[in-house]
Amino acid sequence: MKHFTNVKDIGDLSAAVAEALEVKRDRYAFTHLGRNKTLVMIFFNSSLRTRLSTQKAAQNLGMNVMVLDIAQGAWKLETERGVIMDGDRPEHLLEAVPVIGSYCDVIGVRSFAQFESKADDYGERVLTQFIEHSGRPVVSMEAATRHPLQSFADLITIEEHKRTARPKVVLTWAPHPRALPQAVPNSFAEWMNATDYDFVITHPEGYELAPEFVGSARVEYDQRRAFEGADFIYAKNWAAYSDPNYGRILSTDRAWTVDAEKMALTNDAFFMHCLPVRRGMIVTDEVIESPRSIVIPEAANREISAQVVLKRILLSIKN
Repeated sequence: MKHFTNVKDIGDLSAAVAEALEVKRDRYAFTHLGRNKTLVMIFFNSSLRTRLSTQKAAQNLGMNVMVLDIAQGAWKLETERGVIMDGDRPEHLLEAVPVIGSYCDVIGVRSFAQFESKADDYGERVLTQFIEHSGRPVVSMEAATRHPLQSFADLITIEEHKRTARPKVVLTWAPHPRALPQAVPNSFAEWMNATDYDFVITHPEGYELAPEFVGSARVEYDQRRAFEGADFIYAKNWAAYSDPNYGRILSTDRAWTVDAEKMALTNDAFFMHCLPVRRGMIVTDEVIESPRSIVIPEAANREISAQVVLKRILLSIKN
């Protein structure tokens, strides 16, 4: 594996899950792979699970880890080519990226959508520059359009908890007070479409995801109908994708909040969310604290997904 930015990079999903379960049984079986290797983690945005889980995964493999928070102890970086740099960003990404690459063996990058330009966001301007100019393998720790480490962890979690070979998995929009990127729902949809699950996306009209991510999923505008017979409910908010409303909040309708009444329509479904979650907006306390909530095991699997990815990259470096 050279880079990790989407589901295609992981290859065969069954093999990836089997490898994840092997790693989970013994997290320290491959510490020799990372000896004298360094991971630099670059954060343009806040993080809890991604920061801790990826750092722990690297340490499990024997790697050294350095963490850089852009604009918090580091120079603010200009990302646009051809600008006159007379503002508050004294260093350009085109110089910073190869410098960072000279200090490490693998780079992890976290950079959200800015909602200023859909073309820039969906062109992955920041992530692409790291891949093109660092000379190092790059792992997406959430980019503008995808969050593959999260989606891989989601897949592992579903495989560990499913009670039927082809579960019904529902991705449901839920309200939020802020405009959130489409990265998590895009990525979750991409990974679910790569399985043979019965996959449904439900959201209010106006919240359609980009067609390339919707793929073969069935889109249902009636949330209750979508929930019927579901085995897994994955709740997530996202802002509008389609023009002219890209990046906007079109609704905060709490009728879409996941509650016990809606979960009762399911096949005793498990509740999932990437966290952090706004209680009372995305989901009620009763649901997220119920025995069917697997948000904590899901988060714990972030360490495992990151370790499989880093393990594969380290093997490719050695070869």
